[in-house]
Amino acid sequence: MRKRLALYGVAVCFCLAPMLSAQDAVKTDPKHYSVVSENDQVRILKVHYGPHEKSVMHSHPATVAVFLTSAKGQFSFPDGKTQAFDVKAGDTQYSAAATHLPENMGDKGMDVIVIELKSK
Repeated sequence: MRKRLALYGVAVCFCLAPMLSAQDAVKTDPKHYSVVSENDQVRILKVHYGPHEKSVMHSHPATVAVFLTSAKGQFSFPDGKTQAFDVKAGDTQYSAAATHLPENMGDKGMDVIVIELKSK
């Protein structure tokens, strides 16, 4: 019985590892993310991906994104699902808190301002 419980515990740890290891984008991927400004209500990030670059798995609280360039890309999620995106310069998007791995699928750079909303 104890061995079975231990095996279940190990299995749960392996399944949750991608989510638990997902961290702040600025800390895990400083090549692509930098803090522009921060206060007690928001944190504003400057994001740049070169052509065909991708990030590492990371998390954000609820966000508002402002796309400075047109771009095609894909988000990969810890459960293995993916979601394609195709945006134009000037598009905006609200997203609930999420853990993901973004990838620029295009031949041009992608620039985004991400506004992370801090909960009270």
